[in-house]
Amino acid sequence: MKQLLNFIPLVVFFVFLTMYDIFIGVQALMIASCVSLVIGMILYKKIDKVELISFLMVMIFGGITLATKEAIFIKWKVTIINFLFASVLLISQSIFKKNLIQKMLGKELQLDDIIWNKLNLIWIVFFILCGTFSLIATYYMSDNFFWKFKVFILPILSLLLSLISGIYIFKNIDKKDLESK
Repeated sequence: MKQLLNFIPLVVFFVFLTMYDIFIGVQALMIASCVSLVIGMILYKKIDKVELISFLMVMIFGGITLATKEAIFIKWKVTIINFLFASVLLISQSIFKKNLIQKMLGKELQLDDIIWNKLNLIWIVFFILCGTFSLIATYYMSDNFFWKFKVFILPILSLLLSLISGIYIFKNIDKKDLESK
């Protein structure tokens, strides 16, 4: 349900982008993001850091896009978020010796550190690739392709990697731990 709530602003954005133009689309995205954030706070009584960062990025880059009338700024949001997530995962692992994937999921799952580190690395590579493809799409593809990439392809890829991660976790989970629960 929570993922659907986070996906709705993208769909609203795409609909208004298709029906009108990028600037109306950005306005719709900003409004839908605010509504989604409020509904999330009401339903779940808290906002995750990732959701808050994403919301702030929409507001900042959407605001800059509307103020300058330059669509490039809202396109940069996608790239920056992906590189930001990759950087946070990499820095927390390599410098602070904290695996954020393990921190998010490790309360309920017992896995070897090697497995957690592989998962973390997979997500780092994924975010770097998404950021890189976003840059390529921003500067070398049509606007139409870019918006389809952002609204449909990236979320589908994220969902697929989440499913693959779930399968990988299930294959490597301590079976004794599952039986004791």
